[in-house]
Amino acid sequence: MPDLAERQQRWLLLALLPGLGPRSLQRLREHLTDLSQLFDLAPASLRALGLRPNTLDALQELQQGRSELTSRLQVAEDWLADTDNHVLCLHDPGYPPQLREITDPPLVLFVRGNSSLLQDPQLAMVGTRHPSAHGGGTARAFAEAFVQAGLTITSGMALGIDAAAHQGALDGGGQTIAVWGTGLQRCYPKRHAHLAEQIVEQGGALVSAFWPDMGPQPGQFPTRNRIISGLSLGTLVVEASLNSGSLITARLALEHNRELFAMPGSIHNPQARGCHRLLRDGAYLVETVQDVLQVLKLPLIEALSASQAAEAGPEARKDPLLRWLDTEPVTADWLSLQADLPIHHVLQRLLELELEGQVINSPQGYCRQVT
Repeated sequence: MPDLAERQQRWLLLALLPGLGPRSLQRLREHLTDLSQLFDLAPASLRALGLRPNTLDALQELQQGRSELTSRLQVAEDWLADTDNHVLCLHDPGYPPQLREITDPPLVLFVRGNSSLLQDPQLAMVGTRHPSAHGGGTARAFAEAFVQAGLTITSGMALGIDAAAHQGALDGGGQTIAVWGTGLQRCYPKRHAHLAEQIVEQGGALVSAFWPDMGPQPGQFPTRNRIISGLSLGTLVVEASLNSGSLITARLALEHNRELFAMPGSIHNPQARGCHRLLRDGAYLVETVQDVLQVLKLPLIEALSASQAAEAGPEARKDPLLRWLDTEPVTADWLSLQADLPIHHVLQRLLELELEGQVINSPQGYCRQVT
């Protein structure tokens, strides 16, 4: 079992201290160059910092060696016995720089899998737990295309759009980051245990700000949403109702000065109304993958996009899918075989053609719109 370094122990204990909210931490940063110095201060100096009584009591107990908080360090040590498990403290060079920039970054991150992935360019994809079949398929197809353009997909591993985005990233041969609202020993929802293992096996990461053995509590999920937004260059909301938790992540993206994207949907779909509100409030409208890539303006993405456009040539401008579509419905898999195109390209283009009014998507498949 690995021994935690003293500095790492201090940061873990900081995360356990009661009464240290975002405002208290911000005040401490104004007075201390290193937050771990808190444990070296005399009682009078601690009181001068304006800390809450329960925080002062906990610090005094730690200094006297009689605190129950130290027993929680054993849980972290036991969890770290697995070589796939890591702890990143705010002072660590490996702590994700995007997340460090927000006003209230978590003091500690528990990570299972590829911890260096947290420093890569990420796009958050979130949405309703009860998507339409079209919304779930769209999230999966877009996530697949995004990872092939060089992005890592970050989401919350919830039911619905989150899971579809993670799965699309895996289908595209890319990496994805799942941020949990529980400890990493307590998979929630339990049905996603296999998805979590797939994410790690394919070079992705599971992330949490909570102790490994902590179960689900309602107040923990806003913290998860804050991490999702903070890690990412932007957030794409695929489908969301007006009371969806995804709108919290969207609001946080704006607070973190990150890009916000939303997909339009049918006016008859209640799961699209949250996206429509975001669009009215100024979110970027997303109809194609390129709508996101052009806003993010990453050099790698721009180079890949230019290369793909050059390879496509004039034949692509004639739209090879339309030559295989008629009034009789056909499946996307059949179109992929006939057009000799990857399925994620076919799904993306079919979505674009549907939005342009040239294609109808029915339960039987896709067909041309008759005008």
